[in-house]
Amino acid sequence: MNSMTGFGKGCASNSQSGISFVVEISAVNRKQLEIRAVLPRELACYEPLLRKLVSDKISRGAISARVDMTVEDSFAARSVKLNSTLLESLTAKCREMQSALKLSGDIQLRDLLAVPGVIEQSLQNFDLPEIEHSFIEAVGKALAAFQKMRQSEGTAMKEDLAQRLNYLKGIIDIVEQEAADIPEIQKTKILEKLKNAQLPVPSDDERILREIIIYADKSDVTEEITRLRSHFQQVEGFLNEDTIPTGRSLDFLMQEMGREITTLGNKAAGCKVSPLVVNFKTELEKIREQVQNIE
Repeated sequence: MNSMTGFGKGCASNSQSGISFVVEISAVNRKQLEIRAVLPRELACYEPLLRKLVSDKISRGAISARVDMTVEDSFAARSVKLNSTLLESLTAKCREMQSALKLSGDIQLRDLLAVPGVIEQSLQNFDLPEIEHSFIEAVGKALAAFQKMRQSEGTAMKEDLAQRLNYLKGIIDIVEQEAADIPEIQKTKILEKLKNAQLPVPSDDERILREIIIYADKSDVTEEITRLRSHFQQVEGFLNEDTIPTGRSLDFLMQEMGREITTLGNKAAGCKVSPLVVNFKTELEKIREQVQNIE
């Protein structure tokens, strides 16, 4: 079981190109998978690869994947070029404007070099296999660290959910005991009301007695208890699942358990079961909030 939140960082470098990558991956809760990739402009061609590497390992969450790149000074120096043609053209234009507007002053080289395009940085081809390999290595390390943190958080969440699930089981055990006599109590109440209304039911009138029994049996909660215990077993199975994401399945089961306990509460309203139902729903909501954090 993995948490949806986490952080991981990975680094890798390529000695042939002098390029180093630093990748940081973090995530927060989200029902679906959403990847926000931030890369240097020169690495735009690697964004599809980055998204694939992340989506192969992560199925849910809002993922932020940031890639930083550095180039060793010796390699960076070799990649810098001066656009002499543009520089000469700018110088000539500046002198023309000075003459036309009768402006004084010297044309400063530093001002001309600040004009976009005068200094060009011709970096190497990033499609080279060795550079791509380093990129993949850095992303892999970041994902490994990210997964490790998520697994650690997932283990803690698993222990917490297991304790809360045991609490729900205990409530249902008590509900089963308290609710066992509800149909018979309801039957007795109906017969008592009929008697008080001076409408006694003849002991040999099977049709009326059958209707009374059917009405009383509507308060039987055996079916709901059986389904809840089945859901408990399924939740335990997902809590012990380490190979596939289980968050969506657990969230679905929480909804189903909520429906069952609501039906049970409606059937057993007005007796000792009602406070237990309230406790069950309160704890179930806490579990559901936790489940929202599971991948």
